[in-house]
Amino acid sequence: MAISTTSHFNSFNFSLTLFLTLLLSSTTQAHQQELNTPITRFQNYLRINTAHPTPDYTSAVSYLKAQAQAIGLHHQTLQFVPGKPLLLLSWPGSDPSLPSVLLNSHLDSVPAEPDKWLHHPFSGHRTADGKIFARGAQDDKCIAMQYLEAIRNLKGREFTPTRSVHVSLVPDEEIGGFDGHARFVESKEFDELNVGFALDEGQASPGDEFRVFYADRFPWGLKIKATGQPGHGARMYDNSAMENLMKSVEIVSRFRESEFDVVEAGKAANSEVVSVNPVYVKAGVTSENGFVMNVQPSEAEAGFDLRLTPTTDPDELRRRIAAEWAPTARNMSYEIIEKGPIRDLLGRPLMTVTNDSNPWWLVFKQAITSAGEKLSKPEILASTTDARFIRRKGIPVLGFSPMKNTPILLHDHNEHLQETVYLKGIEVYESLISSLSSFTKASH
Repeated sequence: MAISTTSHFNSFNFSLTLFLTLLLSSTTQAHQQELNTPITRFQNYLRINTAHPTPDYTSAVSYLKAQAQAIGLHHQTLQFVPGKPLLLLSWPGSDPSLPSVLLNSHLDSVPAEPDKWLHHPFSGHRTADGKIFARGAQDDKCIAMQYLEAIRNLKGREFTPTRSVHVSLVPDEEIGGFDGHARFVESKEFDELNVGFALDEGQASPGDEFRVFYADRFPWGLKIKATGQPGHGARMYDNSAMENLMKSVEIVSRFRESEFDVVEAGKAANSEVVSVNPVYVKAGVTSENGFVMNVQPSEAEAGFDLRLTPTTDPDELRRRIAAEWAPTARNMSYEIIEKGPIRDLLGRPLMTVTNDSNPWWLVFKQAITSAGEKLSKPEILASTTDARFIRRKGIPVLGFSPMKNTPILLHDHNEHLQETVYLKGIEVYESLISSLSSFTKASH
């Protein structure tokens, strides 16, 4: 019988083609799996430039919505101010009559100066030793993705929450939150969530214990303006604008030093005193080369950034400003720019109780222990977050970002997060979300 070499060749060619096709398919699938990991998903979110003044909210919301859809979360996009979307994700509980758990994170970030960074701030660059560089790596795109990754893992284990769990991803936190979370908490959509407890952002811990925050400080912008007689720079004047402003600056500086002394003596943390920092001085008659040196200006102004503690008496501070810092007797006036609430709807300080009287605190603390971690002493956050708007409604909120043994780099050049810290944070949120959503004894 004659043997067809052509037939054998075609058979071999077909087998080789099939083998190469399967090999290529397998390689492609492996590559796709490699590109779709918790770390790569985090990097992809970091690459979306949501820095002010032109945050790309549309891309951020689209990306997060896709992540939510992939794990089966309900989603809706709210917009209280045009161009500023708020993404609300929901995981219904088995008993939706119970007050829900809310996890909050903000979409936006502060600007970055690329030429001051080791790696471009919106590259999501991962170094060989596992550091992920990006604006928002710590503040606070990390927790948004950690919430979603934790929920993904819990769903993969077929965990069902008893309480509903919601994730709010809000705009504008870095510029006050007034068009984002502030409007959200006053909406019918928020009321319908029936929130009983919330988590918001915290701050990294350089030590080996997680930090947790039960309150924020509250920002005031203070402008002090002095007026006086203008004239020739060679003359001596009483109550000139510059003289009066300088007196005020000295008085404010003494107050600042007295508060600082308390901190340096170890009697209080930085966040437990009123901080006052000068931010600008505006005075003088300008010329083509700068300022006219032989003219006394008729007006002078200075600006200060104040941070009030939750227990600061705002009325007493106003009296101090009027009587000592900017008295009318020295031809002075002032303006206070209050940036958000400092009391809840019942007139109480905006603080969440962190003792045994708060059952939510006990559950939170136990969940951290169950994850094999420890908490440092609860603190007041030195800065300000969206948590104040929720606390104003009387809802307990804790500020928490699971980052330990990590330098505090929010708003700094070269902001980054170690990938092992990020992955551990996902485990911690799995413990927190499962514990908080299974807790049934607290009605609110």
